[in-house]
Amino acid sequence: MNFKDKDLIIFDFDGTLINSIPDLTLAVNKMLKHYSLHPLTIDQVTPYIGNGAKPLVRRALEYRMQDKALPEALLKEAFEIYLGAYKEAICIDTFMYPGVLETLKNLDKKGYKMAICTNKPFGFIEPILDTLEITKFFKSWIGEDSLAEKKPSAVPLLHLAKELNTTIEKSIMVGDSKNDILAAQNANMASIGVSYGYNYNENIADYKPTVVVDEFAELTKLF
Repeated sequence: MNFKDKDLIIFDFDGTLINSIPDLTLAVNKMLKHYSLHPLTIDQVTPYIGNGAKPLVRRALEYRMQDKALPEALLKEAFEIYLGAYKEAICIDTFMYPGVLETLKNLDKKGYKMAICTNKPFGFIEPILDTLEITKFFKSWIGEDSLAEKKPSAVPLLHLAKELNTTIEKSIMVGDSKNDILAAQNANMASIGVSYGYNYNENIADYKPTVVVDEFAELTKLF
């Protein structure tokens, strides 16, 4: 199987192109420290990543406070503290997965349009792209707060296909999370699941992407 008939490749960000867990964990722990709560380890934070920043903050607080009914005012305050902490440490220890840079160069050279669809807040995307020096490879990017709906809704994928003047049939979603695969399925779009990402410690193959790859560099064989 190959996807040489596609002209738009939509990538998830965290867990697919980049590993941002060290910096996300640092920001979460600065937020917890504000409330005199014990820090979480990277392994504890990892399953909380993927639905967006607010769910990450809520899950971290629920775990440490052992309370599933936290006041909205507390959650709002904690979210703002987290955002501030993450802005200060947005790309310190974040890194690209093996093969990402070389593969993006290869796909760009072949003429594919590339975009990013992530559940990370929009304002954090470009600073990370700039720091890692890969901004030039992407025609567009949208975050969890860019549109009325986020993954696993089909809305972000449909938006990108329209914005970049192509069709669902000629587009494909690449991601590590069930949200990526479900969004693609909801949009009737092909998908590639990468097995090395976060995905709530679940097997990405369980969500039946069109293809599963174990390394990002395998994409060069598919396009």
